[in-house]
Amino acid sequence: MSVLTRDEAQTRSRLLDVHHYAIDLDLTRGDETFDSRTVIRFSVRGDTAGTDTFVEVKPAELRAVTLDGQPLDPAALDENRLALKNLAPGEHELRVDAAMRYSRTGEGMHRFTDPSDGETYVYTQLFLDDVQRIYAAFDQPDLKAVFDVAVTAPEGWTVLANGVTEHTGDGRWKAATTPPISTYLVAVAAGPWHSVRTEHRGLPFGIHCRRSLAPHLDADADELLEVTRACFDRYHEKFDEPYPFDSYDQAFVPEFNAGAMENPGLVTFRDEFVFRSAVTDTQRQTRAMVIAHEMAHMWFGDLVTLRWWDDIWLNESFAEYMGYQTTAEATRFTDTWTDFGVTRKAWGYDADQRPSTHPVAPENVQDTASALLNFDGISYAKGASALRQLVAWLGEKDFLAGINIHFERHKFANASLADFIDSLAAATDRDVHAWADAWLRTTGVDTLVPSVTGDNGSRTLTVRHTGERPHRIAVGLYDQNPGHEGRLTPRERLDLDVPQAEPRPIGKLPALVVLNDGDLSYAKVRFDADSFRTVRESLSGLPDPLTRAVVWNALRDAVRDGELSAATYLEIARAHLPHESDLALVDGVLAFAAGQIADRYATPEQRPAALNTLADLCRDLIRRTEDGDHPGLRLIAVRHRIATAAHPDTIAAWLADGTVPGGPELDPELRWRILTRLAVLGATDEAAIAAELANDPSATGQEGAARCRAALPDAEAKARAWEAMFASDDLSNYLFTATAQGFWQPEQAELVRDYVPRYYPEAVALAARRGPAMADAAGRWAFPAHAVDADTLRLGRECLADADPIPALRRKLTDQLDDLARALRVREAHTD
Repeated sequence: MSVLTRDEAQTRSRLLDVHHYAIDLDLTRGDETFDSRTVIRFSVRGDTAGTDTFVEVKPAELRAVTLDGQPLDPAALDENRLALKNLAPGEHELRVDAAMRYSRTGEGMHRFTDPSDGETYVYTQLFLDDVQRIYAAFDQPDLKAVFDVAVTAPEGWTVLANGVTEHTGDGRWKAATTPPISTYLVAVAAGPWHSVRTEHRGLPFGIHCRRSLAPHLDADADELLEVTRACFDRYHEKFDEPYPFDSYDQAFVPEFNAGAMENPGLVTFRDEFVFRSAVTDTQRQTRAMVIAHEMAHMWFGDLVTLRWWDDIWLNESFAEYMGYQTTAEATRFTDTWTDFGVTRKAWGYDADQRPSTHPVAPENVQDTASALLNFDGISYAKGASALRQLVAWLGEKDFLAGINIHFERHKFANASLADFIDSLAAATDRDVHAWADAWLRTTGVDTLVPSVTGDNGSRTLTVRHTGERPHRIAVGLYDQNPGHEGRLTPRERLDLDVPQAEPRPIGKLPALVVLNDGDLSYAKVRFDADSFRTVRESLSGLPDPLTRAVVWNALRDAVRDGELSAATYLEIARAHLPHESDLALVDGVLAFAAGQIADRYATPEQRPAALNTLADLCRDLIRRTEDGDHPGLRLIAVRHRIATAAHPDTIAAWLADGTVPGGPELDPELRWRILTRLAVLGATDEAAIAAELANDPSATGQEGAARCRAALPDAEAKARAWEAMFASDDLSNYLFTATAQGFWQPEQAELVRDYVPRYYPEAVALAARRGPAMADAAGRWAFPAHAVDADTLRLGRECLADADPIPALRRKLTDQLDDLARALRVREAHTD
């Protein structure tokens, strides 16, 4: 398939104006394909005859094409491009009639049959070049047009689209005409949806899911709609431009690859956000943030759209920042920035230290395949952190004034980084262009290290700065509370610009100096020797969870950099996590301790002790929550106790009893967690897995069974799982992921040793056959991450040098191999 280059897009944009698409989809043509008929009205600029261009389409069968009433040869389709030659200036009409393939990979028109009740659903995911799997298009973001969409659907289905839809009879549905939008933002979701509908501020609002999830959606409908209304109202307080579309539907769809997609008027979410089992308040907070994130896109991304994919950060960084900030301001979830610091920011720091790093705003993304690689922790978390630092530097009033100037200048059109910076500059006297060069055009993570010198009573603070970005940070000074051992009392919070002009007087020696207190900048921070002693003794005594998040991130970074031993990190966690009250912090620290320290940084000889420490820590948390007052904390502790079980007896008893003593009772999610761990430990079998699946035949149950079967410590089970992943293309994206999650287990390293060298060539072949989404899944989930040794690293580097994997897999392998090399360095740094 030919990928669109930046130069080609710029050329086509100079030649064409695209006015209108009429898209007619027939979803009644069977299980494999659907019909797509597209009429495009466009005009050629200038007065020179003989313009050549092309339209993109990826059909199963291209049946007919006419240009201005004259037939074109369908056989002239070259991969995904159909040439349009010798176009005269003026108006033109292109008609394309094709059969298109349904997808099982979450790309294009994804088709899913619910194993719970046999009902089928389809939905579109058209990001980047997946538009061409649905309809013929001049497929680039700056050729916006007006869309009319009609759909023929099976009896009993409801069709959702970007605008209000009307059923006109005989299975025919017509969507309201859109304002000008980009091709990738067109959306259709069709099936026998369960819907909850309401109105807000004169607009129809709806939430939708598949029928088998109806009771779970109904249970949370009030919360979902309350969050939606609150965010909608808050954005109207922030933005001068009103919501630009005619309705607001949110569809929770199956087997979705991303968290959500910002289709105007029809946001699609992964339907794990319809909770069918017990969840923590942090998970509810995450869902609220994603709702706020996608709604921010209605303005930044949909109303004003990037001109080309090098400015994807303009979409994602802005929505990420606004999502967290607006959730904190407008909903009951007021501590969202702590969760951001623990989860999202760590994602950004990790991505920015790999060889695949890139600037937040790269200067030249050459083509769509390269653009897809930039949907990462840099475009989301680092970009949002940069915007948060910008707001701290500019002030929120000037920042929002600049944003509103941007909307006014570019509504229903396209804009670039230069346009955005010009809009901000119009609202402030500060040098925003210099800020953008320092923050958006550079790579890597700065490091800030404190030094406290002088005599007691006249101490000064100096911050050593490794890096080139300017930072406006807060510095927290903390003293021991003499009346409460282990408690720390804030003495002062200093505002500091880094690089420093001169040392800062701070009076007497503090027990703890925390740089970037409040987490308003993006940098790794370290501690002076006195402060580190205080961290080891009194971390849980810090009063603010966001400060504790900054400290835990600093410890995490120090472990990853080989400066702090994994054993010391676990000692600090063992001492302080049982006293932690913030759910995001507990979950984040345990996830890093188990997934990175125990599974990768600890040697095989050290791993049992690490797991034992984590199991003891979880037991402490479970005992602490026996009063029933902390159900979220207890649920986190139970989940991690299951994951770190080195012996099956305790969790097997929980499964047999259907409950953890003192609660919670085991819902489907916990039952599958336990069964997966028992499979890893060799304490269950196929009969037990089949029985559990019979009790839970849902899509989630199917994934749980696939994960368990792949995790069995049995040569035949491993062979079947490998065959399903790499020799057959029958697995959907979610079933592939579940199988891959079960396959590699540190406890089974010897059993799967021979599969490690097989992984690289077979992953390359799979990615070439099945495309970017499955390449991403193969690189992320099917990689032998447990195999921390020089041979795995050598094989991977040889693959990158010789096998030519597609870009999506190359990026994943590059990142995985860098993480593997880091794990080897961490082991070497602290091996006696």
